Amino acid sequence: MKLVELGERPPLGVVPEQMHAFVVRPERYGEPLDAFRHEVIPSPSLAPDEVLVYVMAAGINYNNVWAALGQPLDVVAERQRKGEPEDFHAGGSDCSGIVWQVGEAVTTVQPGDEVVVHGASWSADDPWVAGGGDPVLSETTRVWGYQTNHGGFCQFARAQAHQCLPKPERLTWEEAGCFLMTAGTAYRMLLGWPPHVVRPGDAVLVWGAAGGLGSMGLQIAAAMGARPVAVVSDESKRQFCLDHGAVGVIDRTRFSHWGLMPDTASPAYADWVAGARAFGKGVWEALGERANPSIVLEHPGEGTLPTSAFVAATGGMVVICAGTTGYNVTMDLRYHWMRQKRFQGSHLMNDAQAAAATAMVAEEKISPALSRVFPFDGIPEAHQLMRENRHPPGNMAVLVNALRPGEGARSAG
Repeated sequence: MKLVELGERPPLGVVPEQMHAFVVRPERYGEPLDAFRHEVIPSPSLAPDEVLVYVMAAGINYNNVWAALGQPLDVVAERQRKGEPEDFHAGGSDCSGIVWQVGEAVTTVQPGDEVVVHGASWSADDPWVAGGGDPVLSETTRVWGYQTNHGGFCQFARAQAHQCLPKPERLTWEEAGCFLMTAGTAYRMLLGWPPHVVRPGDAVLVWGAAGGLGSMGLQIAAAMGARPVAVVSDESKRQFCLDHGAVGVIDRTRFSHWGLMPDTASPAYADWVAGARAFGKGVWEALGERANPSIVLEHPGEGTLPTSAFVAATGGMVVICAGTTGYNVTMDLRYHWMRQKRFQGSHLMNDAQAAAATAMVAEEKISPALSRVFPFDGIPEAHQLMRENRHPPGNMAVLVNALRPGEGARSAG
């Protein structure tokens, strides 16, 4: 069988020689609207521990904006340096679908299973993983659909079997396909770094709270009995945050002290401290009491980290998973060591954390926060909107073999 159209199902277990995919190539690196193109590419083969998933829907994450740009990492060149032959990137780090084919060593799923796929892959042969260590701390860990090829923007996605979790039955394909990368990442940030885990009554500060990661962080914190405070850059996002668990909302455009912190010996430092203290009072106003956040969920980085480190509670933690405003770090270390605060990096999720986040969705403790659904050919537009920060609050999804929202796929015969 050479090729089937999107929405048609070959016999279970049969994979056509070719498949549809949205692809980025090095010669097109640049704005997502131009970098992504719908192509027909060879279907991938399987390693013993891998599966092919007939993708019904996929989620949109910022990592594939980076893939389109070719910055800060040229993902194609990086894979070729490791011996992989493809001269293209077919990404997508979230998806829902049906297990269609399994490698010879796979025992945890079988063809026909309806699954969601989480975005962390690693080598089971790595001594750290084999010895029972947290696999996300392995040097072999890679972001599926960003650092690996044949992700969720393919008609048939290739993943490691351990990445597959049962699809929550109550969810549509597009709801199931959009949430796990952001929910799993937020879950690890809030619950993966004991003793600094979110507890009932804790104040939690969430940056970018109307985004995919932020909306998951708000909901997980609220579900654990904490009091999340949302930070947004647009008043129009206030109600969304309140609807998703925030006890209060801070519009960061009210303040102007963002960016690298001035030298502590310079006259400008006093102005910066005044701005940081005013922001801290904004946190108190949102909480209704003079309480500082036990956990700060960070991802902007350079622009906001000095303030996060300043306002975090004594003995609290700033946990960060990205640097969307830049990677240079400044903070006043006096407030860090004397107040005994923790600055923790966090990345992806392990299998248990992905399962726990999925269970929270299945049990309706949190929602996927799906905001917009695109057709398959809307993948470039969705990433361009995210690149320009014009995307709607929450998570976005694209339909792959599910041709219309809520719809299954047709049989090919």
